[in-house]
Amino acid sequence: MSDSKKHTHEEVRLMKGNEAIAHAAIRCGCDGYFGYPITPQSEIMETLMDEEPWNSTGMVVLQAESETSSINMVYGAASCGKKSMTSSSSPGVSLMQEGISYIAAGELPCLIVNVMRGGPGLGTIQPSQADYFQAVKGGGHGDYKLITLAPASVQEMADHTVLAFDLAFKYRTPAMILADGIIGQMMEKVILPPFQPRLTEEEIRTRMPWATLGKPASRKPNVITTLSLDAQEMEDTNIRLQAKYREIEKNEVLFEEVECEDADYLIIAFGTCARVSQKAVDMARAEGIKVGLIRPITLFPFPTDIISKYADKVKSMLTIEMSAGQMVEDVRLAVNGRVPVEFYGRMGGMNPSPDGVYNALMTKLVNK
Repeated sequence: MSDSKKHTHEEVRLMKGNEAIAHAAIRCGCDGYFGYPITPQSEIMETLMDEEPWNSTGMVVLQAESETSSINMVYGAASCGKKSMTSSSSPGVSLMQEGISYIAAGELPCLIVNVMRGGPGLGTIQPSQADYFQAVKGGGHGDYKLITLAPASVQEMADHTVLAFDLAFKYRTPAMILADGIIGQMMEKVILPPFQPRLTEEEIRTRMPWATLGKPASRKPNVITTLSLDAQEMEDTNIRLQAKYREIEKNEVLFEEVECEDADYLIIAFGTCARVSQKAVDMARAEGIKVGLIRPITLFPFPTDIISKYADKVKSMLTIEMSAGQMVEDVRLAVNGRVPVEFYGRMGGMNPSPDGVYNALMTKLVNK
């Protein structure tokens, strides 16, 4: 379940989702942000520049010359055990894929934020969810995955920033916040997290002995590399990575269930589509149609088991996405043919409406 409402104090602010990420990054002890502006996520870097955290917490904020440069700066900072992050939107994240693959292979923690826009190509500045495959399946080369969090509110944009860093360091792997442009641009009240101190170099040496921090007198310097000319050694690396991903799948699945206890039909949606779908659930329930909603909060690890469980309880399922249908493939794999899984989506920057979801529910599931 979501932990969005669990806070030890309340400092309520009204802000955009992008701004919430920036404030949360400062407060959770982020050491460095390296990015490049692109709509609809530019407010992340703009807010960081306005807040000037280099004066308050020592956080470095740098506009790189490109997305390729920014992800490699993150790579370097992560190698030193620093809390480092970047943010971009769909085509910008495409340019980062080689660097993300290197970071995953180097088993380094970092945060990547993708506030998705419509595509393919340069596309539009309007919102989308069509980067699901790129994030969840590992958009770069090789066999790797990203811990992927899908916020559905401004509050979760802040909460997931803290959580993503925690998970990245727990498993020494990159984590991604995958938000559609609506969540990035919408304004809601948010309770910001408490301030956490940045780790000192000595604390990094103690807690992260793998980090590259120069040559201590007592040992050889660490060398972080993703190159291996020995096939067996490279396979061993891959085996270790896959074991790590299985551990993440075992321990870190997050999801939300809405009106699922007595449901005859089930909607699966994330981000803005989940918010829209919840209204459609209310509309259907008002007509006596028992519909439930599962909202994946982690896209990797995907809530496969909970969706599989409902395959034996409901008549059919419907996935709602701002894409041509990407998450639907994982839902169909989860149910393994035991129940029909239909799809309804809008593309290229268009988003489903509650009426559209309700009509799809009726035509594809209820009255089929």
